[in-house]
Amino acid sequence: MTYIVTEVCINCKHTDCVQVCPVDCFREGPNFIAIAPDECVDCGLCAIECPLEAIVSESELTENQLHYIALNKELALRWPRIVERKSPMSDAEKWAKTPGKLKLLVR
Repeated sequence: MTYIVTEVCINCKHTDCVQVCPVDCFREGPNFIAIAPDECVDCGLCAIECPLEAIVSESELTENQLHYIALNKELALRWPRIVERKSPMSDAEKWAKTPGKLKLLVR
C-alpha cells in the first residue's frame, strides 16, 4: 500500500508533507508534487501534514481517483526528488478548493 497525491495539490503545491517523509519519496513538478509509490513506506505522516488533505492512502481512493496511482508513479519517474519544504504556489489559496484541476497539470 502507498499514499497518493491527488488533484487537490494541483496549482497549490504545499510541501509540508516533504519535510516529514522518512524515505524522501516525493518528486516535484511545475505545479504538483507526486509520491514515488515504490519508495513509500506507508507511514502516513505526509497525509497528516498536508493542509489541503490532498494526500490519501491508496486504500481510501474513490473509484474516480484510482488513476492517480498510475499518475503518481509516472510523474515520480520523470521529476526530481524534493526533500525540503518550499513555499506553496503564489495563488495556492485561490486554487485550494477548485475542483476539476487535472487538466491544468503541467507534466
